[in-house]
Amino acid sequence: MRGLTHTSLWALLLAMLLLCACHDDAPRQLPAPPDAFLPSLAVPDSELLDRQAKIQAELRYYLERHDVRDEGYDMVARYSVEGDSTLAAYLPEGPAKPLNSIHWRGISREGKGIVTDDYGRIIVGTFHADTLVSGLRLDHDGIYAGMFNRDMEASGHGSYRGRDGSYYEGHWQNDRREGFGFCVSLDNLRAGWWHEGLFRGERMRYTSERIYGIDISRYQHEQGRRVYPIRWRQLCITNLGRRISDQRVIDTVDYPVRFAYIKSTQGITIKNKYYAADRQGCLRAGIRVGAYHFFSTKCSGDEQAIFFLTNTHLGRGDLPPVLDIEPTDQQIADMGGVDEMFRQIRRWLTTVESISGARPLLYVNQRFVNKYLNQAPDLKAGYHFWIARYGEYKPDVHLALWQLSSDGRVAGIRGHVDLNVFNGYETHWQEFLEKQTIK
Repeated sequence: MRGLTHTSLWALLLAMLLLCACHDDAPRQLPAPPDAFLPSLAVPDSELLDRQAKIQAELRYYLERHDVRDEGYDMVARYSVEGDSTLAAYLPEGPAKPLNSIHWRGISREGKGIVTDDYGRIIVGTFHADTLVSGLRLDHDGIYAGMFNRDMEASGHGSYRGRDGSYYEGHWQNDRREGFGFCVSLDNLRAGWWHEGLFRGERMRYTSERIYGIDISRYQHEQGRRVYPIRWRQLCITNLGRRISDQRVIDTVDYPVRFAYIKSTQGITIKNKYYAADRQGCLRAGIRVGAYHFFSTKCSGDEQAIFFLTNTHLGRGDLPPVLDIEPTDQQIADMGGVDEMFRQIRRWLTTVESISGARPLLYVNQRFVNKYLNQAPDLKAGYHFWIARYGEYKPDVHLALWQLSSDGRVAGIRGHVDLNVFNGYETHWQEFLEKQTIK
């Protein structure tokens, strides 16, 4: 065995306790670690309760927005009820064999043993034919429980519980998260596909049970020098766009359009001349309608809010107003920086909500989420989001709507159309309409 640090000595002590607790006739229950084990893992009770509350909130949000039709739902649901069952599942059985702690030439290790890997991490595992098969591995940041490859790397099914309260369960390859798995932390719950340790996203299954919609502007009318009408009563989604894999489409793409957002205004000077007629056509076709404003970095949020409200019809039952936020990095810098941008966004949101009575949505893309949204925690926590992220991976933040494609096809509209899907199923949609629409 290699030299052990002070921290590793405590890990070794816990590992020895684990071995002692796993006789054939002993219940397979993980003993509580000694108080001195990894002192940095210890947190005050109040902080621990706060962490647990946040994680439970993330679990509730996920389970409220998914069901058995979604990939990985059963794994997350089991964890929410049973907690971590992997520690007990991968805790080695049988009596400990001291000889298994050392790699002897000519002697094949078999059964339970305690070893360190090339990084000095303690492993309490089960050997077969001199190869570590499964077990528990302790390091400074948490505990891994699962399967291993012959290089003592996490490979196959396994879990990792971090000292920060986070928990991952899923597939591993060469010590990295690879394939399907879910991770719940204080900030969010990510259930979907991982590659080389990084989360790619949740892969949605597209069925007729989803709630689909479109967003339009003058570009769905004007193509070249010609102007085309939208035949609202004929609307039907026929193609989800080139970035959506056919393997994720469960049935024939022949989806009704359940909602439509229409651009109304931009800045304090630009109005969509097709807005009024499109809104009426949408209502006559029985499609839920909403309006959006394209945010400008060249004028105040108050001015833009008044311009939007003056030129937009917000009727009873309409979808909540949307602020479309798509500035470039340079535009943000020119207006005074990120703080100033969010200050003007807040002013627009506050003014529109006070007049309309409905809390607006914020439309942003995934890059904006990654780069800027954490700098406005009040907006992130207090508003619903409409996220643009094209392709098969769903955005990994709380959202109301997902713009999944910019090149969809809809019968009744000429050319490409932005396609969107509501985050939830019919019961969630009806709840959204009841609580979030204009009264």
